[in-house]
Amino acid sequence: MVVLINELIKVVVLAMLLSCLQHVKALTEEMQELANQLHATCVEETGASENAISDARKGVFDEAESFKCYIKCLLSQMAIIDDDGVIDVDAMVAVMPEEMQEKSEPIIRKCGSVKGANACDSAWLTHKCYYKEGPEDYFLI
Repeated sequence: MVVLINELIKVVVLAMLLSCLQHVKALTEEMQELANQLHATCVEETGASENAISDARKGVFDEAESFKCYIKCLLSQMAIIDDDGVIDVDAMVAVMPEEMQEKSEPIIRKCGSVKGANACDSAWLTHKCYYKEGPEDYFLI
């Protein structure tokens, strides 16, 4: 179970943040299913729209609280963000696959944990920073 959780964390972080899509051949069926379940859980929990999620992949970050909380939900499910909205940068870097760390670590560290009005806003602002610093590699499940 711990191995599956660790693999899910790696997959979600990889897909969510700074994946080099040209290096990602394909997710295993099991990993894709877990990522889909996390996505569905957070959409159901927050009411975020699929349009807001797909728009963020293009750098358009919806200001709806539901979308901001969707991002926080994903990070919370992976134990990367605390209740106050502070992102554990070291944990974020640690769960990145080794082959991704060289490219993603500087961006993750540069952005740090951007403080917003609340935890959802902080997660959203931090993701906006990830996109700004690496738009060609940003992806959100």
